[in-house]
Amino acid sequence: MKIERNPQEVHAPVAAYSHQIEVGPGGRWLVLSGQIGMRIDGSVPESPIDQIALALDNVRHNLSAANMTVTDLVKLTIYLVSEVDNTLRRTALSDFLGTHSPCMTLMYVSALASPALRVEIDAMAWSSDADTPQTPRRD
Repeated sequence: MKIERNPQEVHAPVAAYSHQIEVGPGGRWLVLSGQIGMRIDGSVPESPIDQIALALDNVRHNLSAANMTVTDLVKLTIYLVSEVDNTLRRTALSDFLGTHSPCMTLMYVSALASPALRVEIDAMAWSSDADTPQTPRRD
């Protein structure tokens, strides 16, 4: 069971996210390390929007490797080193999430692991298929 809620006593979400998600018993949790906007060849685009898109693709590949999808996401934490155009950032997230609205936090930080990195995204997912054997796979 996964229930999204936005309590009436709290302001409406200011973007496509939920204030809370309750998960029930008997599921699988997936916790991802921070995903960065790095291509498989190790290159990093200069554009923070391109880095957001790549980091989200890396989240998607991690979900897929665990036999999960974007709709299993429960929480995203987005770390940005500098301002990113709100409209472009929201479009990238909307393209990635579709109509799904996980809990989300956006933080501005002074630096990430490398000066080339402008974006990092942490994610947590939960799936109700606890009894389904999961085989590690690589996309």
